[in-house]
Amino acid sequence: MFLSIFHNKFMKDERNLLLADNIRAERNRKKITQATLAEMVNVSESTISLIERGKQTPSVFLVFDISKVLEIDIKDLLKNIK
Repeated sequence: MFLSIFHNKFMKDERNLLLADNIRAERNRKKITQATLAEMVNVSESTISLIERGKQTPSVFLVFDISKVLEIDIKDLLKNIK
């Protein structure tokens, strides 16, 4: 059981980091600041910072909103996530 819990936590952390990298890379490509993105999706700048560092898992609705602001398909933000 411990191994299963450890494995699930590790996988979640890895997925958070992949999503974080994808969001940060696309935001930087679009030359949008964290503050601007946060304002456009109606969350705090610290929330965007936590997401981009893989410390917070955003809801699917927030990922959808971020994809719309960044003008990218949501599946592109989720690429490489298993």
